[in-house]
Amino acid sequence: MARSRMPPESPAPRQDPARDRPAPRKRDPEQTRRDILEAAIAEFSEKGFDGGRVDDIAARTRTTKRMIYYYFGGKEQLYAAVLERMYGGMRDAEQALQLDSLPPLQALQRLVEVTFDHHAAHPEFVRLVSVENIHEARNVAASPTIRDRNAAVIGTLRALLARGEAAGAFRKGLDALDLHMLISSFCFYRVSNRHTLSAIFGRDLRAPETAAAHRRMITEAVLRYVRP
Repeated sequence: MARSRMPPESPAPRQDPARDRPAPRKRDPEQTRRDILEAAIAEFSEKGFDGGRVDDIAARTRTTKRMIYYYFGGKEQLYAAVLERMYGGMRDAEQALQLDSLPPLQALQRLVEVTFDHHAAHPEFVRLVSVENIHEARNVAASPTIRDRNAAVIGTLRALLARGEAAGAFRKGLDALDLHMLISSFCFYRVSNRHTLSAIFGRDLRAPETAAAHRRMITEAVLRYVRP
């Protein structure tokens, strides 16, 4: 009986090393810039401007010191960009409220609550502002972006006060900057001084029940202050 012959095996396809090699990842300039800023926020909020090092910022990211200088120009420019980012975050949170669409008292209540929440959620912002005051606001004073955006919130408050006064919800003669300081001061102080307050008085200001009580307290204080 004749054996059936197996068809000859076809040769294995040749491997193409260039085709099988993973394609190089394209660098996303905006993502790289954001990553550097996040690392710089952590570095400067922990160590201040003088203690913060560009080498350490590079070590926190997947980039290099040379790349940081490429994107920001230098340590001072990077620090200014960090401040602009942090102040901008607070202003963005305020603008997202769309206060003009709310009745005056409700609009002011939401503004106070969001200010409280933002400070509590971003202690690095509080630390950076504290450091900038130690340096007599030299970077803030040199940044038109920070000045313009912070001037905008005073304009927003001024318009809200005028609307509330016209509706009979607010008393006359309130100053927008004074009100801004009243709202921000307590929200800022309880974060900036929480460690010393805890050490002296033994209360954890980060405890949820304490934070909730303080949130109600500053909201009620501000609303009572503006009422006729």
